[in-house]
Amino acid sequence: MSSRRRRSVLRLTPDEISDLVLKLQALLPDSSSRCTSEVSASKTLEETCNYIKMLHSEVDDLSKKLSQKLASTDSNINAVNRDTRHL
Repeated sequence: MSSRRRRSVLRLTPDEISDLVLKLQALLPDSSSRCTSEVSASKTLEETCNYIKMLHSEVDDLSKKLSQKLASTDSNINAVNRDTRHL
C-alpha cells in the first residue's frame, strides 16, 4: 500500500517576494551603495549564493589556520613539559 503525502506549497505574493529580496540585499556587503529597486530577484539570489560560498571558503581557511596554531601550541607545550621533566 503506497501512501502519498501532500506537500504544502508556500505561495508568495509578488510583494512578499520583493520584501524578501530587499531583506536579502540588506544582508549582502555593499548593499547600501546599490540601488535596491533595480536589482532583480535572480541577481540577488545569485549574489547571495556567491557570498555564502565565499564565507564558507573563509571559514575553511580560518579553520585550517586555527588547527595549525593549535598544533603548534600543543607542540610547544609538549616541548616545555619535556624540558621541565629533565630539570
